[in-house]
Amino acid sequence: MIWPVKIIMPIGEEQTVYEPEYRVKLGFVRCWVAMVAGIAQSRELIVQLFYRDMLAASKQSLLGIAWTWVSPLIGIASWLFLNQVGVLMPGKSDVPYPLFVLLGTTIWGVFMAVFTSAASSLSANSNLIMHAHFSHQVLVAQQVAHASLSMVANLVLLAAAFTFFGVHPQWTALFFPLSLVPLLLLGVGIGMIVSVLSILVRDMTKVMTTLLGVLMFFTPVIYTPDVGNEVLQDLIWLNPLTYLVGGARDLMISGIIRDVQGYVVAVSFAVAVFLLSWRIFFISEQKVAEKL
Repeated sequence: MIWPVKIIMPIGEEQTVYEPEYRVKLGFVRCWVAMVAGIAQSRELIVQLFYRDMLAASKQSLLGIAWTWVSPLIGIASWLFLNQVGVLMPGKSDVPYPLFVLLGTTIWGVFMAVFTSAASSLSANSNLIMHAHFSHQVLVAQQVAHASLSMVANLVLLAAAFTFFGVHPQWTALFFPLSLVPLLLLGVGIGMIVSVLSILVRDMTKVMTTLLGVLMFFTPVIYTPDVGNEVLQDLIWLNPLTYLVGGARDLMISGIIRDVQGYVVAVSFAVAVFLLSWRIFFISEQKVAEKL
């Protein structure tokens, strides 16, 4: 497969010159320009695919968008049960434990939703990739938009929970949606790498989903970071997701990010992973089409 590299204009006619591996040869700056331009030029296609998936998700569905609320509520019920029987000891919290769990699982759910969406962007659309020529970045953008809609629905559930428990969020809660952006970037970044690798290793998405599920237990999602076990505490503080999840939750509960330095490092890590993954995803697009 070959790809366009430049435009020439002989005698008033526009022609496209094709060259293999042109994306690798673009250079650092031109490659980033092409990446951003590819997204901007595909806005209409992103919207069309977004509506397509929305209709597909709601068609022949028992609860439709209500699953966005049912799923986390079922998960919260299980954690509350473990807490009540004494299996789970979450530590002290400034808010009722059900609200603490809902907030933590909502934040974690944002990360997992965008990861899952980005990771399946290529394999789930293999037929479309084989029959149409377009930038594969469109698939990731459309999947992220779909996951972001679910995030908005979860924010409504959070607002209802705060009202039910009579807890007033800090004014810094206004920045809560912004604090989710690093989690979005990290989830999309990891997902894009996995989506490319899954073309070669078909069960890569399942492997990473399982590993991230295990990683949740080393992230203070359902418990506070002040655990008694020193080994577990070291693992928790080495985990960048600890700061991203904790920072977002702190803005809602206390109004002050507990570890600002750790949060800044974790945000920088998330941005770096996203930019590197995006570039790899863009450059490997030709190889992906050949392997499908």
